[in-house]
Amino acid sequence: MNLFRHLLLWTLVAVAGALLAQVLIAEPGRVVVRYGGLDYATSLGGALILGTLGAFALWLLWTLLTLPLRAWRRRRERTVRQRFGDGLLALHEGRWERAERLLAQSSGEAPYATAARVGAARAAAARGDATADAGHLAALQAAHPAAHGVLLAERALAAGDARAALDALAAIPGAPPPRALVLQADALALSGRAGEAWGMLGALRQQQAQEPAALAAREQAWAAQALREVADANALADLWDRIGDTLQRSPDAVTAYAERAAALRWEDAACASLEQAIDAAWNPDLAAAYGALPVGQLERRRGHAERWRQAHPSSPGALLGLARVLIADRQWPQAEALLHRAVAQGGGAEVWETLGHGYADIGDDANARRCLANALRTLRGEAAQPLPGRDLRQQIADAAAVEDRDAHGLPRLRE
Repeated sequence: MNLFRHLLLWTLVAVAGALLAQVLIAEPGRVVVRYGGLDYATSLGGALILGTLGAFALWLLWTLLTLPLRAWRRRRERTVRQRFGDGLLALHEGRWERAERLLAQSSGEAPYATAARVGAARAAAARGDATADAGHLAALQAAHPAAHGVLLAERALAAGDARAALDALAAIPGAPPPRALVLQADALALSGRAGEAWGMLGALRQQQAQEPAALAAREQAWAAQALREVADANALADLWDRIGDTLQRSPDAVTAYAERAAALRWEDAACASLEQAIDAAWNPDLAAAYGALPVGQLERRRGHAERWRQAHPSSPGALLGLARVLIADRQWPQAEALLHRAVAQGGGAEVWETLGHGYADIGDDANARRCLANALRTLRGEAAQPLPGRDLRQQIADAAAVEDRDAHGLPRLRE
């Protein structure tokens, strides 16, 4: 492409020269220059040629005189680029002292000043030099307030100080960069204002501040947190309508809505939301959460929990959910049997904890301690210790797998 452009340029020059030559041949003209008592006369064409040669000679002289300066400038630019690149690599590799030194040296160059200052501040903070860090931050604040605010907000969030992060971001002049929007939303969620963070999702998507998967995860987390933070039932209903059908099918959001509705004494809404979600798509975690709702309506809840347990007889979540309803209804012997079966079917710390609290409620402190210890062991990935008093027949019955079939008589896969 460069060769074609050059050929085109010289072709145009040749055509223009030929046209000019035709004009000068038809009317050569006369140019007279008088200097020092002497007259110099030539045709217009000759004057143009002499002028062109003179301009070329001056350009060539200037090029030769400035050649060392340009060579020095190119060498200096290569040195600065190399130093800046080596500094970034050292920062990535955790060579803090080398990274800070190289990046601080690069911070005086306009193309690299801001990025170099940010890297130098990170390196100084990583090696614990508060004085050097403060100096880099002060220079960064004077040169680029947006980068300074983003860096302070990142540090504040890492320390769990949402208020400081929001203050740092508020000091950024003009439109905040995409990274600042992400940090602001995270700080709002951390400070108990998840509804505002959830409302920023449109701007985050428009700015492409994060990859879609990360934004989707934040959307679910912020929606669930916002549901838990609403002050009254009307606000809860309004937010539930606004989050849309997709989030309303999210287990985290459904659980958050049900728990908050129960806390606000909106028992029908709490139960109905989980019942509809479980009937639409079976989820053992939702079944377990249904049993833990702090509401009444025990007959209704037992009916649903029993139906799910019959449909999924080997699901620890279905067994735990029904057992929790039975415990609330003061029917411990039936709940105990279900919990032992849930443990044998793979139930984890949550089942052991419920079993331990059940034993504590009836005064069996020894078994309660064993169950709670097993809950901790399960959380650590260790094997649980068997409880005494369970004979072989009971253990076999607990571990027995019941064939689970759907409405068409086809076996379901076990969760």
